[in-house]
Amino acid sequence: VQLQASGGGLVQAGGSLRLSCAASTRSFNNNIMGWFRQAPGKEREFVAAITWNGGTTVYADSVKGRFTISRDNAKNTVYLQMNSLKPEDTAIYYCAVLVGGVAYVRNYRYYRHWGQGTQVTVSS
Repeated sequence: VQLQASGGGLVQAGGSLRLSCAASTRSFNNNIMGWFRQAPGKEREFVAAITWNGGTTVYADSVKGRFTISRDNAKNTVYLQMNSLKPEDTAIYYCAVLVGGVAYVRNYRYYRHWGQGTQVTVSS
């Protein structure tokens, strides 16, 4: 089963992008899904996560109020709407499936099925 992230690009500070993470099957429709990002020379960082029905979302403090995670299980897709982008948001963004307990939702080590990532670059 593969996850395909897309929607990245180059945008000016203050702009918006919408990332998509498409699964090849319905296998993850009952799982918590997460978005992470990794900048050069830095560890992979939690961005946001969403429960299987979208009823609960969790965000990193650095993106709260600017980013919105959502999902459409009919399309096997999770989205990340990013508004008011800042240069420090520049990174490769990845989506993955939480395989550990909910207590580990912010820890990338408990996620699997990482896609190839999509590059987001925010210019100042």
